[in-house]
Amino acid sequence: MGFGSFGLNGIGDIEFIKSESDNLNNSANKRKKDIEELAIEALNRIIDNANINPENADDIQKKSILGDIFEIINILLAENKSHLSLGEKQKAAYYVMDEIFGYGPITSLLNDPTVSEVMVNGPHNVYVEKSGKIERVENTFRDDLHVMHTIEKIIAPLGRRVDESSPMVDARLPDGSRVNIIIPPLSIKGPTITIRKFAVDPYTLENLISFGTLNQDIARLLRACVRGKINIIVSGGTGSGKTTLLNVLSGFIPHNERIVTIEDAAELQLQQEHVVTLESRPANIEGKGKVVIRDLVVNSLRMRPDRIIVGEVRSGEALDMLQAMNTGHDGSITTIHANNTRDALSRIETMVMMAGMELPSRAIREQISSAINLVIQVARFSDGTRKVVNISEITGMEGDTISLQDIYVFKQEGFNESGEVVGKHVPTGIVPVFLKKIIAMGENIPASVFQGTAYKQNRGF
Repeated sequence: MGFGSFGLNGIGDIEFIKSESDNLNNSANKRKKDIEELAIEALNRIIDNANINPENADDIQKKSILGDIFEIINILLAENKSHLSLGEKQKAAYYVMDEIFGYGPITSLLNDPTVSEVMVNGPHNVYVEKSGKIERVENTFRDDLHVMHTIEKIIAPLGRRVDESSPMVDARLPDGSRVNIIIPPLSIKGPTITIRKFAVDPYTLENLISFGTLNQDIARLLRACVRGKINIIVSGGTGSGKTTLLNVLSGFIPHNERIVTIEDAAELQLQQEHVVTLESRPANIEGKGKVVIRDLVVNSLRMRPDRIIVGEVRSGEALDMLQAMNTGHDGSITTIHANNTRDALSRIETMVMMAGMELPSRAIREQISSAINLVIQVARFSDGTRKVVNISEITGMEGDTISLQDIYVFKQEGFNESGEVVGKHVPTGIVPVFLKKIIAMGENIPASVFQGTAYKQNRGF
């Protein structure tokens, strides 16, 4: 399909390309960049005249347009008496296709299944996370305007806007990926994009065991805890695997229970049939209509849930979550940002205070100790691996302090020749108090889970 199929005056477009191509210099890189930009502009004119909506173009149209891009590139090369190899032509053509039908220079990164996160720090610094490690990539934008153009392509279909009056956006892409955008003047070095990709095939329990995130005994323990309706907090730092573990834990919930999930950006992928998914909402352009996590937690209590799963507690909703756990919604699970188990409890206490209730610290701690049974601490190590580092039971209060006892710990023994963390998940030998509740719910845990061979070999740790 050539120019004529779009109903255009091909001569006019060629004249436009010719006049612009006079500015090309002799540098190969500069020549290729200019050709790409000219091809984009010419193709945009073709699409405008043909009334083609890139969002609705089918595969046949895309293939035809790709042919037109090659035609334009060849015209530019002929007019400029220049040459590009077939590989360079293909790279330039797909660069244009990514601009029209994708998200510009980061399109290939978003399509790469080995990339879990894409980070754009201004136009010239783009990073990705692969296998838990962050690395810089060659993909770059031309300038700040190019980044802003891509940002508009990302948020416009979502009905969102970003400008100086509203310089931050947190949203979810159509495929479920979570995107955060922040622009100048808040972002000093240029517009910033952070995209956490949505896992099409979420990790399973078997995956986590094979990765060394946990072992078979811990898996047995956690399965029994979830099925036995133990209230669980998953704690960890940014990128430590909290949501991944939460997703795996939710898979242990029986299929006959009604589950309500509450998230800022829906990431959980539950396989059960009876699931209600709730997502918070920002204010509209007029500053109205905002619905926060706390509103959804309060509303969920009126929805007759058997389980409430909150993607992450960050503020006053911690109080409502504790009250839900204390009033018959056993087996609820949530995550929290914290570097260790004790910090997680301190953060929950602080967030309860943010709810505006004038509660004394001891009363808050009593709520925490009676509501939460288990805290699972996860961490990301220097080699990029994520591991469960502590599984701790809350046993009550000792004076004004919440008492904790470790059931499992990860004992790091060093690194191997490849720089990978070497260590073991070790049971401490303590049998949790909540074991009676699990047994009462019909679940059974072998004694070896709490005093395995690893523990006997590592008593001195």
